[in-house]
Amino acid sequence: MSQCIKQFIFCSLLILNFVSVSAHAEGIRIKSVEMERADNDWLLNATFQIELAPGLEDAVKKGVVLYFQTEFDVTRSRWYWFDEKPALAQRQTRLSYQPITQQYRIASEGFTFSAKTILEALQAVGTIGGWKVVDNNQIDPGKSYTAALRMTLDLSKLPKPFQVNALNNRDWNVSSDWLRFSFPPNSANPIKR
Repeated sequence: MSQCIKQFIFCSLLILNFVSVSAHAEGIRIKSVEMERADNDWLLNATFQIELAPGLEDAVKKGVVLYFQTEFDVTRSRWYWFDEKPALAQRQTRLSYQPITQQYRIASEGFTFSAKTILEALQAVGTIGGWKVVDNNQIDPGKSYTAALRMTLDLSKLPKPFQVNALNNRDWNVSSDWLRFSFPPNSANPIKR
């Protein structure tokens, strides 16, 4: 009898571990970040891994448009006052499904792309290249700054019935953690993370 209980507990732990790993896999994760200087601007190249819950994928397939918000900011700590925020950049990427062509459409800042599968579409949403985030006139080359980057699913852009559902459902709260890194504006080499 004791052996049977041990096997039951072991199997239960394996199942719980599998469920927690699969639930944790959904969301947004920052895979890579690179900043490079071009003339007087700093450009951001980043790759995000986006995994949606089956309910969200199904909603997109049925016509719900998803908006992903990418935020980047630069701050400088000051001991005597609030932190200085010389640069803030935001961009929105729209993901929709076209039933007539049976393709996903991604649109961001005048750029449009079509994909045949949700995986290709999410890869396109998660790829940012040559995004101008900082103008050299906004920062002082003699000071050090901290840059921060994240991507979230913008729930405020969902249709109202889905916004109510999103408040009660963790699967709809898709966001990456903030990635913070030092930002030396006088560096000649690109910043890679």
